[in-house]
Amino acid sequence: MRAALFDVDGTLTDTTYHHVLAWWEAFAQGGHRVSAADVHHAIGLPSGALLDRLLPGRDRDDDGTVLGAHGTLFAAYRSRISALEGAGELLRACKERGMTVVLATSADPRELAILRGALDAVGALEAVDAITSTEDVEHGKPAPDLVRRALDLAGAGASEAFFVGDSVWDMQAAEAAGVKPVGVLTGGIPGEALLQAGAVHISPTLADLRDSLPTLD
Repeated sequence: MRAALFDVDGTLTDTTYHHVLAWWEAFAQGGHRVSAADVHHAIGLPSGALLDRLLPGRDRDDDGTVLGAHGTLFAAYRSRISALEGAGELLRACKERGMTVVLATSADPRELAILRGALDAVGALEAVDAITSTEDVEHGKPAPDLVRRALDLAGAGASEAFFVGDSVWDMQAAEAAGVKPVGVLTGGIPGEALLQAGAVHISPTLADLRDSLPTLD
């Protein structure tokens, strides 16, 4: 493989449940009752798509208020957000195998700054060649745009890369882009759901995925 592409939230950083709580509270503040379980299964979608999925009949004029509340609530966790165990070692192992490493995230600029800080704290960014986000494409996951953008940055063809993620949206985006979808269970989504969404390999932890890299070639 020439390129290793990675989602960030829930895949390399321990943020899934911070997002669940932040969205759940933001919805409550806006007068919307949404279960935490439903929020969890929507994590990984861009903010607009997440609102469309969870609040399809909402007054869209209130979107700014809900989005602002989520951003503020999530930012409150800044000091407690960390890279998942093994994230730095995994990215460095990809580099050692000669792969270009690109991160592709649905995070907005403020959230991305928090994620970068968590990865930098463990030296993981030293192994990263490029970072792209939904801000750089027309459509976010599960559309293939973000994965294709990451491929372009890596200078690799679809058959020369794999994409690692923790959500069904990651798997669907990778499959639609023709890239090998690789699932990790770090975000709390069951392996069966990731397989049904297109994953060709599942690793329970980042350390396990590092050990499995030779099988992904």
